[in-house]
Amino acid sequence: MSTAAATRRGVPEASVARLPVYLRALAALADEGTESVSSEELAAAAGVSSAKLRKDLSHLGSYGVRGVGYDVERLASEIATALGLTQDWPVAIVGMGNLGRALAAYRGFAERGFRVIALLDRDPRVVGERVSGSRVRPMADLAALVEGEGLAIGVIATPPESAQEACDALVAAGVRSVLNFAPVVLTVPDAVVVRKVDLSTELQILAFHGQRLAVAEAVAP
Repeated sequence: MSTAAATRRGVPEASVARLPVYLRALAALADEGTESVSSEELAAAAGVSSAKLRKDLSHLGSYGVRGVGYDVERLASEIATALGLTQDWPVAIVGMGNLGRALAAYRGFAERGFRVIALLDRDPRVVGERVSGSRVRPMADLAALVEGEGLAIGVIATPPESAQEACDALVAAGVRSVLNFAPVVLTVPDAVVVRKVDLSTELQILAFHGQRLAVAEAVAP
């Protein structure tokens, strides 16, 4: 997976996690016709300090030009290369419940270089259905997808109790990068990279901060 590849090249994990944010900000600047940007302006657009941004970009060998800043197009290309976005990444979504169907309909994958080549489910009642224009395939097709179509990334959108089984099937087929939306910790070999998206945890964190803000406002003079 691109994140792991960048980390192996000596870029710290925390810096890698911020690179997509910088890339999104640069894309917005490019859309506005901006050709160069200062570290302060880019940092503000990304929501980080300029010192942190400069340090992150230094890992890529990008230092900008004093008095000019960073060339927007060139920096975007350097970040995209570091993330592995200069190539096509075949993706399969496992689990065609409500979340899986929503992900299948999401157009942002293709816009960012991730091509959804398969939708999979273990339920024979679901296999064969058409979701967002694609036929749902059985889990038994995984090996063929890896060998024949280069499947590289598996997205798990199953219920929690099915997530490990889905992950095991992906790994057994040869998938080495997994994005997990199920609220469980997956056990994988060292050679497999798992990124977790836990929506409930993020909402709980927001609730914590919301409660603190409410208390602060209540005691404010």
